[in-house]
Amino acid sequence: MAQNKASDGAKSRYEILQNAKGEILIIMAQRIGGPENPLFVYDGSQYALLYRSHESTVYFDDIAQGARTPLKGVTSLQVVEIDDDDVVREYPVPVRLVKDVKALM
Repeated sequence: MAQNKASDGAKSRYEILQNAKGEILIIMAQRIGGPENPLFVYDGSQYALLYRSHESTVYFDDIAQGARTPLKGVTSLQVVEIDDDDVVREYPVPVRLVKDVKALM
């Protein structure tokens, strides 16, 4: 569906995929530390935040137009963190829609 940038200080790439059932998968580079009560915060724009833990938030910018409506239509998604081509961890993340993601930064 889309391949763009996510940042937590340094730019990195991510992919947003959707299967035939409408489920969303985000593949991104491994982050330090595991997720603790993760939450994906989205407003339907090109921006989103993935709160992984109190110490780790990932900022997504430049979300492709084609990924925006599907992201607004799900209550949860799967995140896969990879190192090279190896899956390091995979976890479900609830999605919370908000009015303005940029206001939260």
